[in-house]
Amino acid sequence: MIMLEPSTIDRLKQTLETGIARGEIAGANLMVIQSGRETFYHEDGLADIENQRSIARDSIFRLYSMTKPMTAAAVMILLERGEIDLFDPVSRYLPGFRGQQVEQGGKLTQPGREVTIHDLLNMTSGLVYGGDDLAGRHTEALLRDLDSRLHGDNPVSTLEFANRLGEGPLSFEPGSSWQYGTSADVLGAIVETAGGLRFGEFLQQEIFGPLDMRDTGFWLPEDKRGRLAKTYQNDGESGLSLYAGDHLGIVHQLDRQPAFESGGAGLASTIDDAAKFTTMLMNGGELNGTKVLNPRTVQYLTSATLTARQQQNFDGWHSLAGHSYGNQMRIMTDPGQAGLIGSAGEYGWDGWLGAYFVNSPQDKLTFLFMVQKRDAGTLPITRKLRNIVFGAL
Repeated sequence: MIMLEPSTIDRLKQTLETGIARGEIAGANLMVIQSGRETFYHEDGLADIENQRSIARDSIFRLYSMTKPMTAAAVMILLERGEIDLFDPVSRYLPGFRGQQVEQGGKLTQPGREVTIHDLLNMTSGLVYGGDDLAGRHTEALLRDLDSRLHGDNPVSTLEFANRLGEGPLSFEPGSSWQYGTSADVLGAIVETAGGLRFGEFLQQEIFGPLDMRDTGFWLPEDKRGRLAKTYQNDGESGLSLYAGDHLGIVHQLDRQPAFESGGAGLASTIDDAAKFTTMLMNGGELNGTKVLNPRTVQYLTSATLTARQQQNFDGWHSLAGHSYGNQMRIMTDPGQAGLIGSAGEYGWDGWLGAYFVNSPQDKLTFLFMVQKRDAGTLPITRKLRNIVFGAL
């Protein structure tokens, strides 16, 4: 194991401090794990600007799309047990997908085949988050209904959302292309149907409980809400302003058990809990004597799966040059083409508010960064920090 040099640690701290001082983010915590051991942890800035509450090691962050790899892991558990087959049509579990249509040239036709679980895992299903075509408009209308009913007496459930997605058209033939979209939310509903438990209960029973991830879930009981980091956005003038809106069917305050447990965006967690999940993957599916997945399953879960045809559309994501995709995660395939320092085979994902992880098996290294910034994705400061770490190896 190569420990980070004091000069590298100083650069990490200074880079984070500078980003906070410039108003890029309000605060964050950062962790580096090497060969299964935590070798660096640092926190800086505020979790709550208005009340001057500092970021802490136990601060809770909304993961948004960093939820997706955990959903994929739940699917792998069912796969190992023979409860599902990846080429099962989604309609076997969700009747809303029966007789689904695809848009071609502005008209709706029958697709060549049905959407499968394999399509959902790899975002090759034809399900999208939005857009100008019929599929995009259907999804946007459904998301508006989901948000409008969040605080009412009849909120949209996990299964209702997935079935109603299936009742709308696909943006392209299943397996013919790649587009980021709502596939993970449908996977959550499939886990719920095939696993025989509410999606959140399945995750708790099969992943969070066994890994002792005590602060991870779809909502927060009252005694934990004081640890939830607030979300900020650029206000165009003085720097950062508070953001408190609901988004993609997620109750921003996380103060109630949701009817819709989003497999694509719904979880909240701490950096320590996230590290237990990422370390489990790095260990081939095991943590502290507890096995969640088998090593061959983890190898499959963390591999690129796109065909050359599907990769063409993924290549349009310019900040992920040098990467491919598989099972709800990016995988670096060509470090020389990537816009950051890294290694072939590294994998991970990030969320809409900036939570980010990468596992690099080649380097035996995990990098975790937790922040709450609207429309963040992978922030420039995230890339700067990980470049410092990977560049020092």
